[in-house]
Amino acid sequence: MTKDILQDSLYIPYRDGSLHLRHIRPTTLTPLGIPILMLHGAMSNGRVFYSDTGRGLGCFLAKAGFDVYVMDTAGRGLSKPVIDRHFSLGQGEVIREQLPLVQHFITQRHPLVNKVHWCAHSWGGVLMASSLARYTHLQSSVASLLTFGSKRTIKVKSFKKWLMVDFFWNRFAPLYIAKQGYFDASRLRVGMDNESRASLLQTIDWVKGDWIDHDDHFHYAQAATKALWPQAWFIAGKNDHVLGNPSDVRDMIDECGFTQIKYTLLAKEKGNLMDYNHAGMLTERQAEQDHFVQIKQWYLGLAEH
Repeated sequence: MTKDILQDSLYIPYRDGSLHLRHIRPTTLTPLGIPILMLHGAMSNGRVFYSDTGRGLGCFLAKAGFDVYVMDTAGRGLSKPVIDRHFSLGQGEVIREQLPLVQHFITQRHPLVNKVHWCAHSWGGVLMASSLARYTHLQSSVASLLTFGSKRTIKVKSFKKWLMVDFFWNRFAPLYIAKQGYFDASRLRVGMDNESRASLLQTIDWVKGDWIDHDDHFHYAQAATKALWPQAWFIAGKNDHVLGNPSDVRDMIDECGFTQIKYTLLAKEKGNLMDYNHAGMLTERQAEQDHFVQIKQWYLGLAEH
């Protein structure tokens, strides 16, 4: 806890457990208008956006006067129960149940604005875009979509991509979960959090194939062409060669068909302090003097309209 912000853990009842929301807000200022919801990616949790010592984009924006909520999807972070071999939920439940539930929870807490800014890292951007494409009531209550290294497909070709995606994620991980029942990323030291069997296998399918729901066959790609998208900003890192390659990020922009879209490549040649990688866009110390400042100004600008 730092002197200029307050952090609390909120728990929303969900199925046989609860979803964890980290609420980060300024101590003295009246929070600025529309609150911000942040969502992590695969093999991750909400900690990518905050820390107890006040680091991270969530804390940075709270210090600037915003009300920030950081979500742990079911099984991850401080949500309960944790992912184990008996955990059956996949990405479909995040899209169809968890994001709408959290959105309703936040808008009930902020009835005067009745809108929420959405912000995501990596695969979290795909889940948020899917939920938005599917539900018109979210399209009208989400004020903006900001993503870091978010891509739905990985088309870039390289040895590093073959090693990280084709071999590790597409071949080794399914063999591992066939024996273990889930992907123990923390034990293998390859991520911040674990992945359920369903979520991992569904992710593999989407990266390689069509944007269609595994449970009820809802066609997200078709819905995206008709969606009334909010203002969107997609950020990519020059050193993000595989998990959020700039060309794959641009492919997702095209697939969604945004009408109000901003795209930024974080690179020294563009005036940034460094060439950021996939996690570094959110975790490098330099970010607070770099693109975090522009993000703060963007949200302040949206608040004025």
